[in-house]
Amino acid sequence: MHIENNQECFVELWLRLEHTRLLLAGQCKRFCARRVLKMWFGLRASDDFIWDVCHRATLTLSDEREDPILGWDILPPPSRYPRKHRELLRAIVAVRLDITMCQVNLRALDRAYSVAFPHSTPVNVNKKAKLRGVAHGHIPA
Repeated sequence: MHIENNQECFVELWLRLEHTRLLLAGQCKRFCARRVLKMWFGLRASDDFIWDVCHRATLTLSDEREDPILGWDILPPPSRYPRKHRELLRAIVAVRLDITMCQVNLRALDRAYSVAFPHSTPVNVNKKAKLRGVAHGHIPA
């Protein structure tokens, strides 16, 4: 699998993630980080690779109440619960390209989510704007 740090690749990754989820559901198999990485990268998805991806993804989850991303834990559907998947894809890109998590193009990753799942809630809502009402089309006085 060829990985790049751009929106085109991120759209492909979001769509592939959903395709993988459906494929695993059809096989009555667990949709988890370990299985996704094994399916996508085959023998290159060593235990160390899986640990590195899961570890990096978990470190960037800002909400302390959010569960860590562990290899065998079942993941929710990406179209309904994008936050964990965003960090998982971000970590995959960082590990494969040997870059830091901060170097992954988050704007492109978030735009790609909106392309892959056009009728879903945006993955990264500006909370300050939402509090001011801007996110709902209201301009503060």
